[in-house]
Amino acid sequence: MKSKLTRMALLAIAGLAVTAGPAAADPVDIANPQVFVDNAFILVCGVLVVFMQAGFAMVEAGLTRAKNAAHMMLKNLMDFIVGASGFAIIGYHIAFSGAQYVGWAWQWGGGPLEASVQPNLTVPMHFFFNMGFAAAAATIMSGAVAERVQFKAYFVYAIGISTMAYPLIVSWVWGGGWLSQLSTPFLDLAGGTVVHVTGGTAALVGALILGPRIGRFDENGDSVPIPGHNLPMAILGVFILLVGWFGFNAGSILSADLSIGLVVAITAIGASAGGIGATIASWLTLKTPDVTLIGNGVLGGLVSITAGAANLSIFGALFIGLVAGIIATNGVLLLDRIGIDDPVGAVPVHLMCGAFGTIALGLFADPDAVIGGGGPAGFLYGGNMSLLVTQITGVLAVMTFTALVIGVTFGVLRSVGWLRVTPEVEMAGLDLAEHATPAYNEDFVEYDDADSADIASIDDLLEELSI
Repeated sequence: MKSKLTRMALLAIAGLAVTAGPAAADPVDIANPQVFVDNAFILVCGVLVVFMQAGFAMVEAGLTRAKNAAHMMLKNLMDFIVGASGFAIIGYHIAFSGAQYVGWAWQWGGGPLEASVQPNLTVPMHFFFNMGFAAAAATIMSGAVAERVQFKAYFVYAIGISTMAYPLIVSWVWGGGWLSQLSTPFLDLAGGTVVHVTGGTAALVGALILGPRIGRFDENGDSVPIPGHNLPMAILGVFILLVGWFGFNAGSILSADLSIGLVVAITAIGASAGGIGATIASWLTLKTPDVTLIGNGVLGGLVSITAGAANLSIFGALFIGLVAGIIATNGVLLLDRIGIDDPVGAVPVHLMCGAFGTIALGLFADPDAVIGGGGPAGFLYGGNMSLLVTQITGVLAVMTFTALVIGVTFGVLRSVGWLRVTPEVEMAGLDLAEHATPAYNEDFVEYDDADSADIASIDDLLEELSI
């Protein structure tokens, strides 16, 4: 029986490999100085992308309660652990199989100097850069389901999205799949849809299936805010993500050519415009510049120009980033009104802003943004409606596929009792209940727990130190 199952599995894998039809890779030209420049450049960008996990962790921990901070940190660490190992063994070979819809082709084996799909990059370097993206896609949902999901459920989810769901979407866009083969190819430089709409859709579906945290809405359904415990930590996380995003977008060129200057400029402009939009929206709706909403506006601006950082004019980036900042702010308020609990605003920032920025390329793609001209043209820059139709098609396809996969996964986890923690655990905090490790420990003796001798010694010490 076991041998029969083994044969069936091998045949299935062989069938996928046949559908992929990968081209034989050539060795990189080690006599070409550009090879060394490109690989060194992508190394730096890849490190920045991996470091973005620290930014995600700090934003999510800072915007949630202290009793769950260690849990939030561990989830983000787990995204890297699973992203590195699972993507190396399974996900990378799905993502770049060369199949139109779904395929699997082993990428390792030609030696460390084998060229990847990018002629100047070695396979290990190409993998390393894309591994950071897989971890980022997985971690987006972490904040939206914060403070109420079991760690083992999140572990299962992280494995599934890093090894199967996200790589399949990559294959459609960056791996030669059907979205890249349309008569007007889908445009997404660094993952405005591939990474952020995927993660944002997972966040929305996860939050809907889990339901809100205890006490988040009152008996009338009105919003009851649950403030995060450390806003400086959250805003520091925003700055880390901002810096990492330059590697995220510029590295997606996959070579160190002159176009990276435009990409980093558009990235900076999108971020700042997002912050301006959020400031305006916050001031108009809440009558005050809210710190967390403006931080999310910066991130929303970054997400919105991620798909088109190599195809936008300065003014296009300003407009898209500005609108994205408004979307990020009003999206948070919208979720509050309809009773969806997203503690960190992951759905507005990643799903709403990612979808908007990707679709907006159908209008704002500037053919002159590409060095030498002749790039894809949006409708407002002399093109027809075909790019807009393609962009909408890609966004809807990714949303539908992700919602289906995450919906089934979370439905199964809920049916076996693995999804949401008990009310008692939620009230106590996941740090202690799930990990037996609080994020913060008191390192002084409380007077209530000390005897008279302890109190006397403490008083003597304070007096000696003139405190």
